[in-house]
Formats: sequence, structure tokens, C-alpha cells
Amino acid sequence: MTRRDYYEILGVTRTADGQTIKTAYRKLALQYHPDRNPGNAEAEERFKEAAEAYAVLGDPDKRTRYDQFGHAGVQGAGASPGGFNADIFSDFSDILGDFFGFSSGSRRGGPARGADLRFDLEISFEESYTGAETTIQIPREEDCETCKGTRAAPGTSPETCPHCHGTGQLRFQQGFLVVARPCAQCGGTGKIVRQPCPACRGLGRVERDRRVTVRIPAGIADGQRLRLHGEGEHGSLGGPTGDLYVVVHVRPHAIFHREDDDLFVEVPVPFPTMAMGGAFKVEGPAGPIDVHVSAGTPSGTVLTFRGKGMPSVSGRGRGAFHVRVVVDVPKRLTKEQKKLVEQLGETMDTDALEPVAATGGADKPFFEKVKDLFG
Repeated sequence: MTRRDYYEILGVTRTADGQTIKTAYRKLALQYHPDRNPGNAEAEERFKEAAEAYAVLGDPDKRTRYDQFGHAGVQGAGASPGGFNADIFSDFSDILGDFFGFSSGSRRGGPARGADLRFDLEISFEESYTGAETTIQIPREEDCETCKGTRAAPGTSPETCPHCHGTGQLRFQQGFLVVARPCAQCGGTGKIVRQPCPACRGLGRVERDRRVTVRIPAGIADGQRLRLHGEGEHGSLGGPTGDLYVVVHVRPHAIFHREDDDLFVEVPVPFPTMAMGGAFKVEGPAGPIDVHVSAGTPSGTVLTFRGKGMPSVSGRGRGAFHVRVVVDVPKRLTKEQKKLVEQLGETMDTDALEPVAATGGADKPFFEKVKDLFG
């Protein structure tokens, strides 16, 4: 029998990120949950199918194997020793428990913490240097304002489940063992909603876009993340709200190169300045920096200016600013300039220069010497 593609089951693309996959699964799980579709065999099959797809695509390692080898790459992975992923389990154990007979213990029938969220934020190099403040829009699940998360219509209240007497679990004796399984009637919540809230259709939660202000500290580096406490998804049954993690991506600068808190820049300098010494200005991220080179400075020399680099993200000090000076060789010369260069060349001491094209005696051509050295 041909098995459906997991991405097709969840209705996402193969490049979808983890949060998109998780959101798609949740919508399908709520849509086809057996409590909402009693006796519907097709809905039960779609529910199991979505859970199987998320168990693979929600795990980075399994997803990689699936992308490379298809279903054969993840066959039996979920049940193999060491292949169990507790994070994925916690995401959907409350829904799968009715079918597979396991329970996450304290997460069932009681308050549960809301899920953490991630947002990728791109900023400019200048914003990373000075710090910035921006507003982002985050889609997240929140308690329904109409029913306050109770799932019941206004004026009504959830009733204690008569099957589990409000415990959310049913216990069975098997030999010397007592096995607890989630109550199928109340979904493990211990409550039954007779009149569902019309605003959230009895889910107790709705998805909304929330505007969040993010303060970016000066000196933040590419890949660092900011944690915004309590800006994730709302918890269930009065549980605490999750956190929002903002991952910062800094666009590269056209001139400056960053290493830790140090900045590097390469500056072409005219030959006369390098030969006779002089001063010039280099535009740094915080303004011009006065640079002095002494006479006879070799090309490639690095001049370091302490405290002129990136500010530390901790707020303590700054890195260094490194200026690498190189000789600026002009590509076009006027006749007068060429004549002056020739005159300069005639007056310079060339005795110490290595001959590169000698043809006889002890002076071998340059490339022949290299050949002799390396065989």
C-alpha cells in the first residue's frame, strides 16, 4: 500500500520551519480529534495520520532521514530505544493518549505551560552597533476572551465528567499493576462541555496576532537570541504562558568585518604617504578616526585603536578597531606622473633586489630556484 507523503498530510511545503509544521499539526489534531468526531472512522484515521506525520517532521533528526530516504528512513524510529523525543511527546501526548494508551502524567487534566515561540529578526549592522527598538507581529494561541478558556458558552460552566469523576483518568487492574489511561469521554480534562463556546467552537483558545516591542541591545551579534518572558502561547487550564525567543540576524557590512567585539577594515593609502609618513581619517562606525602612519610603513601593516570597536552586548567596554593599510597602486598615470615614477625608480637603490630573470652563472632565474627548492 502506498503511504502518503508526510508534508502532504500536514499541508506544508518541504521548506517549512518547525513552528509552521507544529501549527499545521495542531489545527488538524483539533479538527479530527475523536472527542469532536465521535464514531467517525475517517476522522480517527486522519487524526492518527497527522500524528504520525508530526512525530517525524517535528523531530529534526527524523525529518532529515525522511527527507533523504523517505518512509524507509524512519520506519520504526518512533519505537526504537533511544529514538523517543520527549519534546515531541509533550506537544501531542494529550491528544494521542486516547488512542495509544499513554499519558504524560501532570500534563493531563491539569494546568500546562504554553509553548515557546521563535521569531527570526533581521537587522542592519548599524542597528547592531547602536542598538535599536522595533515592533514585531507574532501569531500565537491565546485564551478565548468570550469563555476565558473554559470552552463553555457564556452563562454555562463545564461539568464534572461522570465517567472519571473529574480525575481525567480511568484506572484498570492488570494483575499486580494498576494502569491509568486518559478518560476518553472528557479527553483527560475531567470536565465535559455540554454547550461549547460559539466564539472558539469549544476549543477554549483562538489564534491572534500580537504586536510585541523588541529592544535590541547595542553590540548584539549575528545568531544571538533574545528571550521575551511571557510572550509565547498561553498555557492551558490556567498554566503559565510560554516565552518568545527572537533570533537576531545581522546583515553584513560593506566595509567593516567583525570578529567578536573587534572590527577590521582595509584602507588603501597612497604610496607617498606610506613612504614619507602622514595622517588621514578613516570613517569608523561612530565617526572619523585619525590615523597616523610613520615613514616607511610596509603595506599590510595593521594599526589598532583600542575601545573603538563594537560595544559589548553586556554593556561593559568596547572592542578594538583594526585598520590594515595597503599601498594604493594607481591604475592610470598621466605622462608627467609616469616620468616622475621613472625618475624615482632610477634614484632608488636596486642592488639589494633579487634578480628574477638572470640567465647565466650563479644567478639562476627565479622560477628555477623555486624548482630547485621543491625538487
